[in-house]
Amino acid sequence: MEVVSAGNATAARASLSQRAAGGVLTTCCCVIFLMFNSWTLFTLRSKSLFRETSRYVLLFNLLLADTLYLSLSQLLYLLSNLGVSLPYSACGALVLLANLLGRISPLVLAAMSLERYVAVCRPLRHVSVATAGNTARAVLTVWTVSCLNGVVQGLLVKTFPFEQLTQLCTISVLFLSPVSKLYYDVFTYFLFAWAGSSILFSFVGVALSARSAATDKASLRKAGRTLLLHLLQLVLSLMSVLYGIILAHLASSLSRPDFLLVQTLLFVCFFQLPRCLGSLIYGLRDRSLRVALFYVLCCHVRVWRSPAGGAVAS
Repeated sequence: MEVVSAGNATAARASLSQRAAGGVLTTCCCVIFLMFNSWTLFTLRSKSLFRETSRYVLLFNLLLADTLYLSLSQLLYLLSNLGVSLPYSACGALVLLANLLGRISPLVLAAMSLERYVAVCRPLRHVSVATAGNTARAVLTVWTVSCLNGVVQGLLVKTFPFEQLTQLCTISVLFLSPVSKLYYDVFTYFLFAWAGSSILFSFVGVALSARSAATDKASLRKAGRTLLLHLLQLVLSLMSVLYGIILAHLASSLSRPDFLLVQTLLFVCFFQLPRCLGSLIYGLRDRSLRVALFYVLCCHVRVWRSPAGGAVAS
């Protein structure tokens, strides 16, 4: 009996150390991604060009939703990793908010892809389509659809007669009845299917334009690669929806230490990395934004002429 108890204690310590390592790894990744997103968000608000151009306004909203979602998903991960139980109402509110923010990205990615399609394939119409008013209406529509989805999901949960339970915060808290689970699945997969179709439509249009165009093929190929990166970002976001199903299949085939390692790596790849790809795609590939990012990084160093005629850096 003492040998068994000692073995259980050793296994418990090993599991605790792995959970701690997973928490440290995900937190470090989260902090790095949050810093990069915050840097990009600040840059996008620093110049009138970014505040008034359609693609940058959409990018700002994408990064804002992704940054909030990244922070909230990390909080939920740490609560689950530490085994912290919350009252059902508090847990449900956190999961509903995360679900709301997570549904904004596919909608904005679709809007950004269609904007690129119009800019590349219908350049004469781009000025009349990508106006400040149309962009504002598109952003308002995206946030409204996401908020309405959250409200409906919350109402479906509220109709279930539950007591004030305490439990770990996972997406399963929304599935108290078959109707709420069915609504979640239908809305989620329809949303990702529509967003994926929009990106693929834009990519095919750009690819056909690149084949038929006599000049400026370089910019067309660049737009096509950007759309492919949007599609990759969408696929990784979709994998976060399938995260629980994937783990359920892996649980029976992996040992406990391997399962915890895979769980941590999948969380980073499916929940955290997609929420930073927007900054990476445009921060590294868009020349105007890249220059502005490095300008901000250099702490707004500028040279001005002092009264005495000397140059002073500030």
